[in-house]
Amino acid sequence: MDYQHILCEIDGPFMVLTLNRPDKLNAYTGTMGSEIEHAFRAADADDAVRAIIVTGAGRAFCAGVDVSGGAKSFDTSGAHGAGVFGNRGPQAGSGKGRGFVDAIFSCRKPSIAAINGAAVGVGITLTLPMDIRIAARGAKIGFIFARRGLVPEAGSAWFLPRLVGLPQALRWSISGRTFDADEALQGGLVSEIVEPIDILARAKEIARELTENSSPVAVALTRQMLWRCAGAPDPYGVLSFDAKMSIERGAHADVREGVQAFFDKRAPDFPGKVSADMPSQYPWWSDN
Repeated sequence: MDYQHILCEIDGPFMVLTLNRPDKLNAYTGTMGSEIEHAFRAADADDAVRAIIVTGAGRAFCAGVDVSGGAKSFDTSGAHGAGVFGNRGPQAGSGKGRGFVDAIFSCRKPSIAAINGAAVGVGITLTLPMDIRIAARGAKIGFIFARRGLVPEAGSAWFLPRLVGLPQALRWSISGRTFDADEALQGGLVSEIVEPIDILARAKEIARELTENSSPVAVALTRQMLWRCAGAPDPYGVLSFDAKMSIERGAHADVREGVQAFFDKRAPDFPGKVSADMPSQYPWWSDN
């Protein structure tokens, strides 16, 4: 696909997506959302891709929605507003209107947001379905919706409290104020702060740490289990499938290789592929 508002590069086992409207501080458009969705779905289907890294071109990560349409930028009765929400309407994408949020959340590969600069509004909420967020020193972040008369979007009312806890999510979202990377680290939104020049290299180091010695199939399953089960009211739903899954996986060549590599004191070479070797219990959830 010939992308207009993002860049997509394959760097060894990683897909690096760069939000690419630097003259507009990478302001979000419906086109950008559709391209993020397409790239994540392509990464999900490609066994050669082990992790996805998302960053921004220039000095910002994403300064929120493109408001060049003025006061009516969010009004879908006009062409500009319709374009802003182009990836998130009821017919958008292949995720029943869930667009890039579904593509990121459902992806079987881990994802890392390398927040290289300002991340405001959708510029920060689009990172919430990702697994790890790191921020450049000096980056400004804001869930500014209440200050624009809007509500939290992109599923952020579900994701944010799970990541940082309800009290912190309420404080940031109701005030709508912007805050710095240090506060984001203290609040648990990002896992570390690095110098701007080092952020992409650090994201790749984390991606290697996540994938170098781990089974692609086990990573895919673990990611979905933790995301989907963390908010369950009790452990019984998980217990209904995790033992069966462990038994089925125990007979797979991946597990034999993992154990043998441990005995041999060498790095494992897992044969299992996400495209072909997911266990029979997957997906265990109902996709309504």
